[in-house]
Amino acid sequence: MLANPSSLNSLVTVSSLLETWTEFLALDVAAGDAAQDTADTYRRQLRLFLSWCDCASPQINPTSATKEDIKRYRRFLVDDRSLKPATVALKLSVVRRFYDAAVEKGLILTNPALSIKPPREKRDAAEKVTYLEKSEVEKLLAAIKSDGSVKALRDKALLAIMALEGPRTVEMHRANIADLVQQGNNLGIRVEGKGSIRIVPLTPDIAIALMNYLEARKAIEVLAPSSPLFVAVGYRAGGRRISRRGIRKVVDGYLKEAGLKHSPGRTISTHSLRHTAGTLALRAGAELRQVQDLLGHKDPRTTSIYTHVAERWANNPALKLGITIGPL
Repeated sequence: MLANPSSLNSLVTVSSLLETWTEFLALDVAAGDAAQDTADTYRRQLRLFLSWCDCASPQINPTSATKEDIKRYRRFLVDDRSLKPATVALKLSVVRRFYDAAVEKGLILTNPALSIKPPREKRDAAEKVTYLEKSEVEKLLAAIKSDGSVKALRDKALLAIMALEGPRTVEMHRANIADLVQQGNNLGIRVEGKGSIRIVPLTPDIAIALMNYLEARKAIEVLAPSSPLFVAVGYRAGGRRISRRGIRKVVDGYLKEAGLKHSPGRTISTHSLRHTAGTLALRAGAELRQVQDLLGHKDPRTTSIYTHVAERWANNPALKLGITIGPL
């Protein structure tokens, strides 16, 4: 093993680092309450780093990695993988926490990834916000058949919740029947995402759509508190919790059917439905704090991006000039 000031002794091995990492995932991520998919993401990102170390030229021993090595890894992510700054930031943060765990355990003295930052985001933050107009949301929902099938009822409730209430895909994936919350005549869904729990209040018509879907399921299965709120349908996975990929497939299918998936200068994704809820709510007059609570943003500056998006076109200073460009 190569000698390095960051290593305490020659007994430190990759296996010992991984043992510490496993303990860290169980005890420290999300204060010891990390969701399974979160832990899986951490493991997947770390495997990428370790694989890169093994294939690097010259080969890198993770137990003696230096700051320069982590910079080389960052260059690999940017040049070879062509990843966006936000994605690079995620991967670097996992590497940093990997070495944080090793330092805390006393396996190494310093964290080589401690001060390595991701590239700056060069795009306007608001540029990343893609959303549907009100008429387009109505067109999207109209693309769903009204045949009373479990699939159609599920899709109507799912898309309506995502486009109008703005929950994250992972929050819909994780939700169980027990997460339904009724207060008086009002129905909501308790969701968990980004380390916090909140209640998403449903509009009366969305609540009816959701209950219609659950009633249809009761005819073919026994619903328990631990049952998934949204399930896959079909011969292979019917009745199982719908995956995040499954949700994206459902949304993309209807976007394409409604002719909304791609247009010049815009591509709509599942996450765009969350942007849609935030943008249209602020444009309709909702207060910033209300939308922040609805979407579960910790920082109001995140929500304020939707304000900028909503106002950019309507308040374009050029509109106030009163100048026309002539015959078109």
